[in-house]
Amino acid sequence: MILDLDIGNTLSKWRLKDRQTSSIRARGAMWTRDEWRSGSDIPDLDIVEAIRISNVARPDVLEDTVRLLSRRVDTIHIAHSTAEALGIRNGYDAPERLGVDRWLGVLSGYQLTGGCCTVDCGSAITMDAVLPGGQHIGGYIIPGLRLMKESLKLGTRKVAIDPEQDVLHILSPGTNTVDAVNHGVYMAATSAINRLYMELCDSHGVSLPLLLTGGDAELVSRGLRVPHARWSDMVYAGLESLFPLTAAEAQGQLAGMPEIVAPADLTEMRRALAFTQLL
Repeated sequence: MILDLDIGNTLSKWRLKDRQTSSIRARGAMWTRDEWRSGSDIPDLDIVEAIRISNVARPDVLEDTVRLLSRRVDTIHIAHSTAEALGIRNGYDAPERLGVDRWLGVLSGYQLTGGCCTVDCGSAITMDAVLPGGQHIGGYIIPGLRLMKESLKLGTRKVAIDPEQDVLHILSPGTNTVDAVNHGVYMAATSAINRLYMELCDSHGVSLPLLLTGGDAELVSRGLRVPHARWSDMVYAGLESLFPLTAAEAQGQLAGMPEIVAPADLTEMRRALAFTQLL
């Protein structure tokens, strides 16, 4: 088995992948500071042959985790943001400072589409773009839905936006404080993604496929006005691209690859941008 590990500042997500069939056998999550001892929330390390790690927590968290895991597993691959990989040139001034989860998303997105805009809807919402030909041009970071609500300090942090709520209701004015906060936060996030995506495409003269991942991707997806696809395993797929360990991965078959959605027409996006500039 292969253990893929996505370490965040608060939560670490994992999945077990069968090395022979490339099928996903189990998934789970644990608090980042918990030690790796087999239990209900942690996979059995006795069946793991190799580990692939993405880490955005502090370096000491990664060091502690690797030290614990290396006692049980010999092969551990750790992803890092680099100046170039898999045909993509990192657009950051200091490439190593690009969050590795963003880098992995760009790598997997590019393998799928050959140029794309990736959006990770987590605690922060990150956007990155890579042009056809492999030039990563950087991106944006804005507060995520929960972070925006917490910043208002209105006691609404435990009141979540209902994922079953009709999107038109979410975008309507709130008639109480909780709804006003929830609807305002949702509008801020989705409007920013819509606008920034169109600005990116307009400024570079290319209509890029848009890919969403992260815990709030399903909810955010409903408020977007441009064609897009959701790819829950996009960061894991970046690990697969960097460190292929199965026959399917070596052939470019990444886990959970979505159907490619044709992007919005560039002319239509430019008309929409021109209209907003009149307001």
